[in-house]
Amino acid sequence: MRRFLTATAVVALTVGAAGGLARADDVKEVQMLHWWTSGGEAAALNVLKEDLAKEGFAWKDVPVAGGGGDAAMTALKAMVAAGTYPTASQMLGYTVLDYAQAGVMGDLTETATKEGWDKSVPAALQKFSVYDGKWVAAPVNVHSVNWLWINKAVMDKIGGTEPKTFDDLIALLDKAKAAGVTPLALGGQNWQEATMFDSIVLSTGGPEFYKKAMNDLDEESLKSDTMKKSFDNLQKIVQYVDPNFSGRDWNLATAMVIKGDALVQVMGDWAKGEFVAAKKTPDTDFLCYRFPGTDGSVIYNSDMFGMFNVPDDRKAAQVALATATLSKSFQSAFNVVKGSVPARTDVPDTDFDACGKKGIADLKKANEGGTLFGSLAQGYGAPPAVANAYKDVVSKFVHGQIKTSDQAVEELVKAIEDAK
Repeated sequence: MRRFLTATAVVALTVGAAGGLARADDVKEVQMLHWWTSGGEAAALNVLKEDLAKEGFAWKDVPVAGGGGDAAMTALKAMVAAGTYPTASQMLGYTVLDYAQAGVMGDLTETATKEGWDKSVPAALQKFSVYDGKWVAAPVNVHSVNWLWINKAVMDKIGGTEPKTFDDLIALLDKAKAAGVTPLALGGQNWQEATMFDSIVLSTGGPEFYKKAMNDLDEESLKSDTMKKSFDNLQKIVQYVDPNFSGRDWNLATAMVIKGDALVQVMGDWAKGEFVAAKKTPDTDFLCYRFPGTDGSVIYNSDMFGMFNVPDDRKAAQVALATATLSKSFQSAFNVVKGSVPARTDVPDTDFDACGKKGIADLKKANEGGTLFGSLAQGYGAPPAVANAYKDVVSKFVHGQIKTSDQAVEELVKAIEDAK
């Protein structure tokens, strides 16, 4: 039984389902709760606002800052428990399913059938956007997290080359350190640390191990020597962060790379949106490489707009939002700015830059080859309680509260078992 919603919240959600927000001025208004507040994210969201404005729908932001979305989900619980449903909320996979299980999501099936979503949206995304045969969410994009983002000028200055193995990456970070540049830009928040660890686990153990440990939650894999080595590799790489990393937001870490104050960031491809917003160009100003040892695999998450069961007079705005979100034109325009790739497979890569084209090709290859894996840190590897337990253990290890890889593995197995 999932533990995302408390019993009290479920009751309140059910009671509130008939009411929602029924003010007259809501009828032509799209109310969106989201955590897209950085420069690149806000620019991407403006694409959707403008599309809806052309159709006569006003946009009402309900933004909650915080890259991992935890604060936004806390705010959403409070809104929905009070019966004040937004038109939609940015959500990650298992969160959509939890609200659907609570019986408070809308039904987009008529729109989805008309628009042919079942044929164009990858099955991995439909697992989270369809519940009990009904479409309850509109996938916005596919992000992948196993990326390196590198300042090209700094790379050239130190004579660095693309790292193909984890040891190559450590050698590259040593070069940056010797040159007086912060080697690794990281924000000391648990979701950032765990997102980086996703890539380290895939690099250390390979695709089959990642799936068993991070998606299947296989206990033997979780407590294996390979997982211990993954924690050893995490310990190695965090030695290259600056002393002020604790609590830093992800986009501020990206800014360190953009400005040349740091060489590299390990982060999902939403980081590219910050480079784009800063008018930087791939291969000229920055470089995008797969985390060494993970080429051929994609660790993904997907932002989705979960649609609530709003009153009839607000459904036209919701349908307009859903239709616009999965239109080919929006999928291209939005993801070009956001750094991600389209959530439908029939969108051409014509308008995408070099990193975007690589992302689209990598996704296609991983989808066809069975190496498309849900990110445990980003809410697609396991339900939220498990993901939170994972992030907590990884963060305690990074910050020295867990001392050894043996202890980390022991704590991880226990925390995941308790969270199931």
